[in-house]
Amino acid sequence: MTPNLQKIERLVRELLEELGEDVRREGLVNTPMRVAKSLAFLTHGYRLPLDEVINNALFTQDTSSMVIVKDIELYSMCEHHMLPFYGRCHIGYIPNGKVFGVSKLARMVDMYARRLQLQERLTEQISQQVMDSIGAKGVGVMIEARHLCMMMRGVEKQNSTMVTSSVLGVFREYAATREEFMALVGRR
Repeated sequence: MTPNLQKIERLVRELLEELGEDVRREGLVNTPMRVAKSLAFLTHGYRLPLDEVINNALFTQDTSSMVIVKDIELYSMCEHHMLPFYGRCHIGYIPNGKVFGVSKLARMVDMYARRLQLQERLTEQISQQVMDSIGAKGVGVMIEARHLCMMMRGVEKQNSTMVTSSVLGVFREYAATREEFMALVGRR
């Protein structure tokens, strides 16, 4: 469902007025529509079908070597305060006859990140989708992110980083596989 930008614009205008702003002043005249468009973009992951994101970029490959994509930038919004969190995602998997076109992993991260999220859920969604999409022998996902809800309000801690991981299949079953992943993403 495409967001109704006019309705969001009206709601943002009401919100600004409720906060005590004059929505007729020069700097705010166009702000409600800008915010509406911004929110539609920042949540477009809800409207991306997975098959279009992957776009048939799954390839037959007979390898059992670990595949890793590190430092995929991600930007998301905390569902509790609707403030941004941002960081990096590292994905590793051991193929079982199929591999991803490398850019598709980054697109998958964006698809799930461009929703109201919890970092913990985001990590799990990515790992489970990698596992399900190619029937991997195992998957490891680690996200390191900074949350503006902790930096700008509340405890106001500027240098904190949240780290989450999800391991499935052989990454969960074998400590050596998990350790190899951690060492290769440089977080050991």
